[in-house]
Amino acid sequence: CALVLNTPFALMRTIGKSIFKVPNTFASLNNAAKYFTPIHTPNANVKANKKNVVILIVESFGREYIGAYNKQLEGGHYKGYTPNVDKLIKESTVFEYSYANGHKSIDGMPSSLCGIPMFIEPFILTPASMNDYTGIPGYLSRWGYQTAFFHGANRGSMGFLAFANKIGFQKYYGRQDYAQDKRFGGDADFDGNWGIWDEPFLQYYCAKMSEMKQPFMTALFTVSSHHPYVVPDKYKDSLKEEQLPIHKCIRYTDMAIGRFFETARKQAWFKNTIFILVSDHTNQSNHQQYKTDIGEFSAPFILYDPSGEMKPGMRAGIAQQIDIMPTIFGILGYNKPYFSFGCDLLNTPPQQTYALNYINGVYQYTKNGYTMQFDGNRVTGIYSLKDLLMQHNLLGKVPEQAQMEQELKAIIYQYMYRMVNNKLR
Repeated sequence: CALVLNTPFALMRTIGKSIFKVPNTFASLNNAAKYFTPIHTPNANVKANKKNVVILIVESFGREYIGAYNKQLEGGHYKGYTPNVDKLIKESTVFEYSYANGHKSIDGMPSSLCGIPMFIEPFILTPASMNDYTGIPGYLSRWGYQTAFFHGANRGSMGFLAFANKIGFQKYYGRQDYAQDKRFGGDADFDGNWGIWDEPFLQYYCAKMSEMKQPFMTALFTVSSHHPYVVPDKYKDSLKEEQLPIHKCIRYTDMAIGRFFETARKQAWFKNTIFILVSDHTNQSNHQQYKTDIGEFSAPFILYDPSGEMKPGMRAGIAQQIDIMPTIFGILGYNKPYFSFGCDLLNTPPQQTYALNYINGVYQYTKNGYTMQFDGNRVTGIYSLKDLLMQHNLLGKVPEQAQMEQELKAIIYQYMYRMVNNKLR
């Protein structure tokens, strides 16, 4: 299965090419673990709370497009393009800062489902993708869950089918599966480019979950908010061109998400389900604060619990895709050790939350209200998150810098050592 994971393109990229190198910053994993470890060891006596888990990974759905996140933008007049997601946010737990861990769709999968961020190269395209590892579906399958992955594209597109199998999804549903289901519109709902339009495919997703035995864990990757930025013919009059070509597609996908939740609310499983909405990465931008080295990773992280057990609202702290696994496992009372580079957002003090990115050969570590940049040898910059345009480099002026540098070096060491030595569990 691991071999199938690599497309011919990926194989061309990986043969004979050593991507990851272990730095000499620490003598061992144990030394690095004094500052950071990706091994989580929950309390074995924690009480299980086996709710269903639904993860929506929304194509190109940057935080910039969402009005509820941007109340100060444009002098307080900015409305955004997502009225349905804005409504969802009012009922959800969100975070002051939230980020994607990479720039590509193939980065969003390992980050969101395995807790593995993108450093240097997309993980799926490296030899390390053939290592022994699992993800949220693998852990939960062994804990009695039914698991399934949904992607409206052709089966095997972008290597998602093989990757989904590798990380423990028991079933996979794509364009061909949708087309065979007589309850829906068949291949007439293909968008001509990427896959089945989001609106019908999200309805199919809802219907398939209603056939699954609880508890279940599913993830869906949308397709419509993507170049060449088109919407279904029936919406061409109502969804007109706006400031950027992607905006009408964001409105379309937002409407599809709204209709998904309308249908989901009527299902027997709805109230016993935790929903997480993130984007795979960001896309076109027309505000300068979203074009900076950290701004271009700004993405939603929405945690919705319709049972009312979780108090909705904006929390202090930093969220990122790799936090999905620890946060969900904390809610479920999962009591076995697991592997993730993220943290449990609901049980970690806000000042201890963080985000990891990699851009143009530079590691970014966001914590304590700052984004620190590290080129693999030295810190090159540190910027306040309040400095929205990243104009003031505070290198050497921030008391937290030394501790942040040690933590980031430990994270990089853990990542590289474990990739090279096949220790991703």
